[in-house]
Amino acid sequence: MTALAWLSLAVFLGAYALIATERIHRVAAALGGAAIMLLIQATDSKAAFFSDHTGIDWNVVFLLLGMMIIVGVLKQTGVFEYLAIWAAKRARGKPYRLMVLLIVITASASALLDNVTTVLLIAPVTFLVCSRLALPVAPYVIAEAMASNIGGAATLVGDPPNIIIASRGGLTFNDFLVHMAPMIILLLVVFLGLCRIIFRKSFHYDPKRAAEIMQLNEREAVADRRLLWQSLAVLGLVLAAFVLHPVLHYEPSVVAILGAGILVALTKVTTEQAIAEVEWPTLVFFAGLFIMVGALVETGVIGQVSQMAVNATRGELALTTMVLLWASAGLSAIVDNIPYVATMSPITADLVQANGGNEHAQVLWWALTYGADLGGNATAIGAAANVVILGIAARNRQPISFWEFTKYGLIVTPVTIALVTPYLWLRYLL
Repeated sequence: MTALAWLSLAVFLGAYALIATERIHRVAAALGGAAIMLLIQATDSKAAFFSDHTGIDWNVVFLLLGMMIIVGVLKQTGVFEYLAIWAAKRARGKPYRLMVLLIVITASASALLDNVTTVLLIAPVTFLVCSRLALPVAPYVIAEAMASNIGGAATLVGDPPNIIIASRGGLTFNDFLVHMAPMIILLLVVFLGLCRIIFRKSFHYDPKRAAEIMQLNEREAVADRRLLWQSLAVLGLVLAAFVLHPVLHYEPSVVAILGAGILVALTKVTTEQAIAEVEWPTLVFFAGLFIMVGALVETGVIGQVSQMAVNATRGELALTTMVLLWASAGLSAIVDNIPYVATMSPITADLVQANGGNEHAQVLWWALTYGADLGGNATAIGAAANVVILGIAARNRQPISFWEFTKYGLIVTPVTIALVTPYLWLRYLL
């Protein structure tokens, strides 16, 4: 690697260390790292702000902005209080049963929506229901972020990296259902069991609070029924457009912004009320992180690391599959999986062709998908949903530290990747 590549790697690692240790605010660390990358010319304004591969992913930023506005309007209707009471009553106030319910809802929704949209919708419900039952909220929202990443891996539209992989590999929505969904269902069942173990100290059942919850009428929580129906109508159209992306060809970011604009224009909600719930620090953090990772791509650091892993496999399909799976999981844990997949997709396409380009060689695409999607669970900044959850927690004055999230992620990710390993081996390589 060149001297500039080494310098950019040092800057990234320094910023990452500051984020992990929380010596300074994560937004300051990300922006500071991005500024230094621009200062040393590891990247430039064109690459940072306009490039599809090495710049800020504006699709992610505006998707988040649009959905945050829609969620902010929904919050004023009382619908989240309604859902919180409904969920608590369904679980009969039992903490683990509640977590199972929230995880299944999150994972199922993430398969049809993108995982960021899902956690934006489910997190407010979780904070309310945990408050009602006097439960620590961190285990529940951490579990939801991980469930969204697992569930999102099942379909083409569930996780942004899947869309990149499908485009480069010529894969369809049905391809993902056939090759990803069955294993994801198994991983979700295993994840539910893991949650029973790793969060066991948080399941404190309070019979008195549970009895109080059972006496509540969730319908009384709805404060503005007209605004609720207007918001749900717009949200329904937005979600339908997400699912119909292969037909409509509108990017999720465009759909979200259009939905937010229509909702503000057609209702009595003021602009100030609409943007009051926007997590601006989270959006800025993403921008800084994208610039830093883009600089690593520009200077060839990520490509070099990936190529070293590829060279180590000596062209053997089985070995290449295993290295790609585990290396993708490891790298997606420390850099956002969107730019990582954008970098690895061309290399994977070459490897597929080198191994005959047939259906047998397609296993490499599934190895990349599993590694990138599940590897995002390992750390607090490995996936967009994780970062959003941390931002929402901080806004609700119940901050979750980098290591509080990561200590659980470093258990869940190796277990899920270890289960995928024999699946890929038995289904595609024998």
